[in-house]
Amino acid sequence: MGEHSLTRALRGLLNHQRTAALGTLDEADASVFVSRVPFAIDPHTRELVLHVSGLAAHTRNLRRHSQVSLLVAEPEQPGEPVHALPRVTLQGQARFVDPDEADAAACCAVYLARFPEAQPMTELGDFRFVRVRVQQARQIAGFGAARSLDTAELLQALGPTPDAGS
Repeated sequence: MGEHSLTRALRGLLNHQRTAALGTLDEADASVFVSRVPFAIDPHTRELVLHVSGLAAHTRNLRRHSQVSLLVAEPEQPGEPVHALPRVTLQGQARFVDPDEADAAACCAVYLARFPEAQPMTELGDFRFVRVRVQQARQIAGFGAARSLDTAELLQALGPTPDAGS
């Protein structure tokens, strides 16, 4: 029995799109604030890894409310219908990684594997790594192909391809 085709499609989407729209709760009045962030996926923990500046509004929001939502979508193609764009909404809990934690080096390695050009930013004192443990997902794989993922399938999609080692 092979992997579900929608799970393969979701893994492909998450591995090919390198940025997400990040929804956080505004620190002042709990209104929703959306920004764009690069993300990496830790294949061991199956968590998303973000690298955020202390100057960013979303960072201040995350310090107050750890609930997040991220939207990852394929880009619009001229002349193609937008309603069928493959996309996924991920909901989860964010956790700041202290620079002195052993886990900071693991986050840095995962992030730089995807964004090697970000290496100088990892040395700036106001940036921190954030892990997002995804708890729910809603996938739209095309027109009429939508589903909510259970935890097991979500973790499978966040991991490596099942036969990646063979």
